[in-house]
Amino acid sequence: MQSLDKKNHSSVSEFILLGFSSESQVRMDLFTFFLLLYIITLLGNGLIITLIYLDSHLHTPMYFFLSILSLVDMSYITTTVPQMLVNMVCPRCSISWGACVAQMFIFLFLGIAECVLYAIMAYDRYVAICFPLHYTLLMSSLTCIKMVTVCCSISIVGALIYTVFTMCLPYCGPHKINHFFCEVPAVLKLACADTSFNDRLDFILGFILLLVPLSLILASYVRIFASILRIRSSQGRLKSFSTCASHVTVVIMFYGPAMMMYMRPGSWYNPERDKKLSLFYNVVSAFLNPLIYSLRNKDVKGAFLKLLGGRKTAR
Repeated sequence: MQSLDKKNHSSVSEFILLGFSSESQVRMDLFTFFLLLYIITLLGNGLIITLIYLDSHLHTPMYFFLSILSLVDMSYITTTVPQMLVNMVCPRCSISWGACVAQMFIFLFLGIAECVLYAIMAYDRYVAICFPLHYTLLMSSLTCIKMVTVCCSISIVGALIYTVFTMCLPYCGPHKINHFFCEVPAVLKLACADTSFNDRLDFILGFILLLVPLSLILASYVRIFASILRIRSSQGRLKSFSTCASHVTVVIMFYGPAMMMYMRPGSWYNPERDKKLSLFYNVVSAFLNPLIYSLRNKDVKGAFLKLLGGRKTAR
């Protein structure tokens, strides 16, 4: 049995990533666009991490989780975009079997981490708004570290299950992946075996890793909005709504496409649509997160202006 698995796996030593277009001019235009998007995303998220690290006023649980989110986004987009950029300029868009496994696992690990992290951030806002007097006690530094540790543990287990059950299937050709990276639904289409078990497993995992955190987020915000409506001051209500609006926006942007990708029957597979969905919750979401949090957040804008003012004074 072991030799049979080895034979099945060794029959395909690499995959060809088809990407978006075979026309050279279109590929170069896309290369320029995604390179700029990638650089801006790294700079934006890197700036948020730097501001939170340098400004002592931002050393709170809310901004601690935001810095983790920015770090995850930087890693998340780096897992797929550099490979995509290389494939746009190289005539042979290939990725080895081992590299495909590694890319799939890291992508899933970071994606699941982002799902759980959004739920943690919703809980943080729930405690801050509904139990303001107990906030520092309930969201201590040790509690925040434990939450991030649990987030990482769940992500590792979920990514391992996805990756192992996908890549242990026999892949004996064709070896062309109609995608810009090794994502589970696209790779499963190349398996020369029945994938109905994988479809059921992926749906169950999607339910646990997507719908459960989303349910916790919705429950948190139902309580949050109920508490906000009880605030007598209109200014206080506006401030609380503003604090939550950024988080709600990024949650909708991320969870919508991710659920369409990982919680649908395998027969609904559409490569062109799937590539666009993946772009949205992987690339576009990571690009918009720093813009949403910085433009809608007075504390982050204040820290940025303070940093600029400090540099001008130093000069």
